[in-house]
Amino acid sequence: MTRSLLRHALILGLLSAIGPFAIDMYLPALPTIGQALQADTRQVQMSLMVFFVALGVCQLVYGPLSDQFGRKPPLYFGLLLFAAGSIGCALATDIETLIAFRFIAGVGACAGMVVPRAIVRDLHTGVEATRLTSLLMLVFSVSPILAPLAGSAMIAVADWRGIFWATMVAAVLAVAMMAAWLTESRPRAARQDSNLRSALAAYGQLLRDRHFMGLTLIGAFAMSGFFAYLANSSFVLIEHHGLTPAQYSLCFSANAAAFIGTAQFTGRLVQRLGLPGVVRRGVMGFSAFAFVLWLCYAAGADSLALLLVLVFLSFGFLGLVVPTTAVLALEEHGEIAGTASALLGTLQMVTGALVMGAISLFVDGSARPMVHGIAACALITAVLTHFTLAGVQRAPAAAT
Repeated sequence: MTRSLLRHALILGLLSAIGPFAIDMYLPALPTIGQALQADTRQVQMSLMVFFVALGVCQLVYGPLSDQFGRKPPLYFGLLLFAAGSIGCALATDIETLIAFRFIAGVGACAGMVVPRAIVRDLHTGVEATRLTSLLMLVFSVSPILAPLAGSAMIAVADWRGIFWATMVAAVLAVAMMAAWLTESRPRAARQDSNLRSALAAYGQLLRDRHFMGLTLIGAFAMSGFFAYLANSSFVLIEHHGLTPAQYSLCFSANAAAFIGTAQFTGRLVQRLGLPGVVRRGVMGFSAFAFVLWLCYAAGADSLALLLVLVFLSFGFLGLVVPTTAVLALEEHGEIAGTASALLGTLQMVTGALVMGAISLFVDGSARPMVHGIAACALITAVLTHFTLAGVQRAPAAAT
C-alpha cells in the first residue's frame, strides 16, 4: 500500500466514521440521558430519530454542493457544524435542547457520509480505488462494534455528556487532518457543468426508475429492521432485562459482528448465485428468523437468550442483503452514480427514522414493540423482493 493511499484511507476513514460513531457511541447512554433530563423513552428516542433524518435528507444537498463548489468547503462546513452541535448536546439541560442540537449535529455529520465517496472517485481508479473503498467500508463495519464499547467506557469514566465532548474532539481532529494532508480533488474546470438543474434532473430520473426504487427500498426496509433494534435495544436490554451498559455494548457488538461476518461471503456467493440470487436468499433468511422471533413473542415468550440468538441469526443475513441491493441499484446508473448513491442513502436513513418513530408510539417497556417492528420490516422486505426481482435472472458477478 502506497503512503498516499494510506494517508487518504486514514483521513477519509475518520470522516466517514463520524456519523456512525455519533450514533453507536450514544446508544448505551440513552437510558441514563432519560433519567438525567427527566425525559421518557419516546423523547429520548426522538433525539436519535432526528439525527437519522438529518443524516438522510441532507445527503441530497451535500452531493450536488460538493460537485459545484469542490469537496473541501462542504466538508469544513459540515464538520464545524457537527462540532457545534456536539457542544450544544453536551451542555443541554433539557431534552428539547438536546433534540435540537442532535439535529444540527446530524446536518453536519452528513457531509462525512457523502463527500468521501466522491473524493475516492476523484483521486483513484481501478485497483487503488477498490482498495481504498474497501478500507472505508471496513471503518463502517468496525464502527458498530467499537463505538458502543467506547460509549459505555465513557459513561463509566465520566458521564453521558463526555460522549458529546469526545465526538466534538473527533470533528476538530478531522478538520486539522484535512487542512494538513488533504488537497482539493475536484478542479474548477470539472465544476462548470454541475448545477442545481442537472442534480434535479438526475433525481427525477432515478425516482421514475421502478427497478432502482424497488432495490433501494428493499435495502431501506432491511436496514430499518436493524434500526428498530438500534433505537430500542438499550431500553429493552438495560432497563427491562437488567444488563449493564458494558454488557449491552457487547451484545450490540455481537449483532454487528454477525452482519460483518456474513457480508464477507457475498463475493463468493455472487459468483455462484448471481446478485439477485444472493438478495433473495438473504431476504429469505432475514425474514424467516424475524418471523420465528415474532411467533415466540406472540406466544408470550420474554427470554433474553431467545431474543439475542434470533436477532443475531436474523441480522446476520442482512450482510447479504444490504451490500448487494446497493450494487444492483447502482449498476445501471454509472454516469450519475454519486447522485444515485446520495438518493439511496437518503431513502435508507429516512425510512429508518420513520420506522423508529412509528415503533416509539407503542413503547411499553417490553421487547414486543421492537420485535413487531423488526418482523414488519422483514415482511415488507420480502414482498418488495418478490415483486422487484420477479423474472430477474443472474446479474454478472463483475457488478460487484
